[in-house]
Amino acid sequence: MLKTACQEQLLPGTTLQEKWEFAQGVGYDAIELRSKGDFQFRDRLPELTRAHADGVVMPTVCVDMLHFFAAFDDSLRRDALEQLKSQLSVAAEIGALGVQTPASYGMFSRRLPPFEPPRTEEQDREVLITGLTELGEHARREGVSLYLEPLNRYEDHMVNRLEQAAELIRTVGIDSVRIGIDSYHMNIEEGDPSAAILAAAPYIGHAQVSDSNRFQPGAGHLDWPAWLGALHSINYDGYLAVECRLTGDPTEAVRSIPAFLRRSGA
Repeated sequence: MLKTACQEQLLPGTTLQEKWEFAQGVGYDAIELRSKGDFQFRDRLPELTRAHADGVVMPTVCVDMLHFFAAFDDSLRRDALEQLKSQLSVAAEIGALGVQTPASYGMFSRRLPPFEPPRTEEQDREVLITGLTELGEHARREGVSLYLEPLNRYEDHMVNRLEQAAELIRTVGIDSVRIGIDSYHMNIEEGDPSAAILAAAPYIGHAQVSDSNRFQPGAGHLDWPAWLGALHSINYDGYLAVECRLTGDPTEAVRSIPAFLRRSGA
């Protein structure tokens, strides 16, 4: 059975300990943290250390910043790299497995005007490889992983499919860089999501889940038995971290997800 986690902002409660009590009660195995920029995640270390000592299971971190490591602006790119390295170090201090980030978010889309980004594909690739190498080396020193998340074509113009992420990771050649898959983005970009999982199997390190409409699993039309079956086929033993919007009563929506995923094959 695959383990489930819920991102902290979706859980009721004011402290991580309160959120964890609710999460355990409805069938989650862990909490996925969100890491904001301006070193806010580092500033949370006392809170996170107390939660860890109290038994809160926090295996993964999802980056929540305004710019990312493949930003067009050099100063923003440098800042994102330093923020991410700090977040990887904090993750290591609390015994987490790794941190998930896209190359960019909302920065540019070839599907929307002006259609042509200010960097060439070759320049994009150089930025991606340089950034992944720096982050991967830092993650390896800290004993954690960096999970590169492909986003859909409307949110990122560089890394949209698992095969693209896998090719970059092969080129970088650092074991601490893995793919963080997301069922919502895969539903848009992959012609056959299950086949994409099988093809990228050696590189998959983490999985985030939401349905085809970005609401909670069960609220859309994603083929969950096939998607989860592919993860079982590759012997994936990580977490399914819920990252979604909620429809209906928020607490009941969050409560429904672990049971739905178990019924669907998790």
